[in-house]
Amino acid sequence: MGENKKLMQAGEWYLPDDEELEAESRRRADLCSAYNGTSGQGLPDAEGRERILGELLGSVAEDVRIRPPFNCDFGTYISIGARTFINFGAVFLDCAPITVGSDVQIGPNVQLLTPTHELDTERRRAGWERASPVTIGDNVWLGAGVIVCPGVTIGENTVVGAGSVVTKSLPAGVLAVGNPARVVRELG
Repeated sequence: MGENKKLMQAGEWYLPDDEELEAESRRRADLCSAYNGTSGQGLPDAEGRERILGELLGSVAEDVRIRPPFNCDFGTYISIGARTFINFGAVFLDCAPITVGSDVQIGPNVQLLTPTHELDTERRRAGWERASPVTIGDNVWLGAGVIVCPGVTIGENTVVGAGSVVTKSLPAGVLAVGNPARVVRELG
């Protein structure tokens, strides 16, 4: 394993413009293209999509449904629990682990983002980034267009309203809305 991949996996600053990471990204691009049906052969059937997800993702439980298009950085750092539904246009940038629990509902155009970039202009120009895990608990509902930022954990049974930007972790069993997302009430 190369130095940049080791640094990425450790949550340290790394340079993503690296042969090993680019090879993994090409693998992901081919699998996402096949899953999304952009290979010119049409959309794969349910069995074909399940096979592709098994190759693409680090872990995918039974009865997971992901509507294409679905895009990610690597795929191998994503785990999805049983009976989870992910609607059209999901973007999961998995430079760090993304863990999605069971019975989760994810609306269209939701983004789960683990990478962040350097604030220092010279280091940012040089391409430095690092990533922090995103964790979504069981039975969470993320409304359409929700953005979950690096390092965020959303507790089980929580609902995040459409269009919200989650910049800080949310506890279990609450309704959160807005930009940035704020808890507006507890759920029974």
